[in-house]
Amino acid sequence: MSGHSKWNNIKHKKEKTDAQKAKVFTKIGKEITIAVKAGGGDPTVNAKLRDLIAKAKSNNVPNDNIERTIKKALGETNTTYEEIVYEGYGPAGIAVIVEASTDNRNRTAGDVRSYFSKFKGNLGQTGCVSYLFTEQGVIIILKENVSDEDALMETALEAGASDFSSDGDVFEIYTEPDDLYAVNDALVAAGYEIESCEKDKIASNYVTLDNAEDIKYMNLLLENLEDHDDVMNVYHNWENCDD
Repeated sequence: MSGHSKWNNIKHKKEKTDAQKAKVFTKIGKEITIAVKAGGGDPTVNAKLRDLIAKAKSNNVPNDNIERTIKKALGETNTTYEEIVYEGYGPAGIAVIVEASTDNRNRTAGDVRSYFSKFKGNLGQTGCVSYLFTEQGVIIILKENVSDEDALMETALEAGASDFSSDGDVFEIYTEPDDLYAVNDALVAAGYEIESCEKDKIASNYVTLDNAEDIKYMNLLLENLEDHDDVMNVYHNWENCDD
């Protein structure tokens, strides 16, 4: 599969400072709270909750934290969060999707719009860039933990994976969203160590930025969006985003 490597994003998360990691934990906890309120606290019944528990574990959130968040959400009735998706363009027309959860729509919309304007982008209408992305499951396995690439690929494809690629020091296994956890479970059962298992939005094409100013402002846009307490996920089609 061509395009930007999911592994770049994961490495970026793992390299964050302790304070930034704590913010990641808080955001995932917020997502879990919303999922529990919407569908209950049983992950075998609540598919969204199961997704988020897997996401939490892939980001090294301790099991005790996950369990406490679920219990707290089951007993909490006061706070109501609304999930909103924003779409827009960064410098040089880079497509950006922002997923947010907020208890104040006007505050969050104002902040997101401000970031786009400040960093040479613009917030667009719903649907303006989402057609460029397809949701897929992505499983990451470190090459250092695999002795036989062909055997891994065979196991993944037999379990229902749609694509398999070798990228740097990892193998990336792609699935249809609904097949992600069945493939993951099959790989774990076969003895493979999973580095990451998440659903992601994959762009149909990626854009490289060559202008230093565009790169600077695109980095600032992403940093500000990702640091915002209400922003849960940011997706884009910037190819050289690790520059």
